[in-house]
Amino acid sequence: MKIAVVAGTGRVAKKVIKEAKNRNFEVTAFVRKEAEIDGADKVVVRDIFDLTKEDLSDFDVVVDGFGAWTEDVLSQHSTTLKHLCDILSNTDIRLLIVGGAGSLYVNKEHTACVSDSPDFPEIFKPVASAMAKALDELRKRDDVKWTYISPAGDFQAEGERTGNYILAGEELTLNEKGESIISYADYAIAMIDEIEKGTHIKQRISVVRK
Repeated sequence: MKIAVVAGTGRVAKKVIKEAKNRNFEVTAFVRKEAEIDGADKVVVRDIFDLTKEDLSDFDVVVDGFGAWTEDVLSQHSTTLKHLCDILSNTDIRLLIVGGAGSLYVNKEHTACVSDSPDFPEIFKPVASAMAKALDELRKRDDVKWTYISPAGDFQAEGERTGNYILAGEELTLNEKGESIISYADYAIAMIDEIEKGTHIKQRISVVRK
């Protein structure tokens, strides 16, 4: 299987690349600036907005690892995702998105999200809002084989790789300890598992450590 990872220098993207390579997949990382990416068979320097259909036509799966944190670029969560969707429109190439936890629902009616909670940190609300908007727009795409994967609320960059996780759906899910937590490494395992299985096309799923 051939996998393209867009925004390949991101910390989550690097974990995904390494996990994919561990399973003997052929991985190409697309980056804005020249960089060495551990596990990538090939590194291509190209901005997301400069990617074309031809650039991605030879892949089975595209992983979108894009992330933006400052106010001036938050809108790019939507615009970069739209660009990738337009490129992959009406093809069999699957698109998997590294998503956010703020848009996970906290009630069965799906009318309230994690980011609506009074204890949700103010500093993260703009990012959560931008990512939720991008997800809402993605849901309207019936021409792309997308899967959006949200991490648990406590998404730990340096957390251990346990290999054990709970695959959940649209609602915030807690493990037996009452925690919403997962490491980048375990998230990458879940991402590659989904790439292998392809069982949640046009769905948002979530993962939490057991």
